[in-house]
Amino acid sequence: MKRKLTTIFCADAVGYGSLMQSDEVGTLTRLNSCRGLMAELFARSEGRQVNTWGDAVIAEFPSVVEAVRCAIDIQDALRTKNLDGGEGPPMRFRIGINLGDVMEENGDLYGDGVNVAARLQSMAEPGGIVVSGTVHSLVHKQVSVEFDFLGEQTVKSIDEPVPSYSIRMADRNAPPEEAEVDGGLDYAPATPAARLAAQADGLLGWLRAQPRRIRIFAGIIAGLATINLLFSGIATPWFLLPSAPFALLIWRHYRRSQTAPPAEDANEAP
Repeated sequence: MKRKLTTIFCADAVGYGSLMQSDEVGTLTRLNSCRGLMAELFARSEGRQVNTWGDAVIAEFPSVVEAVRCAIDIQDALRTKNLDGGEGPPMRFRIGINLGDVMEENGDLYGDGVNVAARLQSMAEPGGIVVSGTVHSLVHKQVSVEFDFLGEQTVKSIDEPVPSYSIRMADRNAPPEEAEVDGGLDYAPATPAARLAAQADGLLGWLRAQPRRIRIFAGIIAGLATINLLFSGIATPWFLLPSAPFALLIWRHYRRSQTAPPAEDANEAP
């Protein structure tokens, strides 16, 4: 194995399991179509597709700036493709980008650099992009988009937390509180049921990206609500009182994660 410093791009389809359950052939066709579109844009930016694991796509780029620009082009192209319709339900992707030292064997990449990119991908909104602090420090003056600081995130097998930034896409290049549509998603599902499912998907994605203690607090609230529903019914919502301290802690964590650090600190992110 040889080691090298490279930019790792990780993309993953949103709700792929549910799409496969409803239409296996159509979903696989749309996935391959999206992968083909990505491959074309990778080639334009001198990127190299490393592997495809299930519904995920891993690529590497020699240039950090080109990797970010390519990711933005991919999300814009996928959004246009979904708006055109004709191929069934839209297929959206989350993208994470990291610059790291990795091991290469037979063309595949391994190591913490890849794990960080996958972790950042899981934090992105559907149709969004999240980059590491290292990537942000190198590209924020080179690309004409805005970034929102998401805080320092824990990554399995990584001792130090990883600063992360979300890219505001072209149709949402405004402060988050002004750009939120349907719970922060950048599209409006056609039916109330689809809208509720999309909001739940976004909330679960946010929870999965949070520290373990926040997920535990959310689990306690869900457990109390379930017990309440089973034994007392919805007419007697006694779970609200014992859940209040945990809900407050989650809310405080959320507010802190939405507050970006001063510009001079952000530019010093490793």
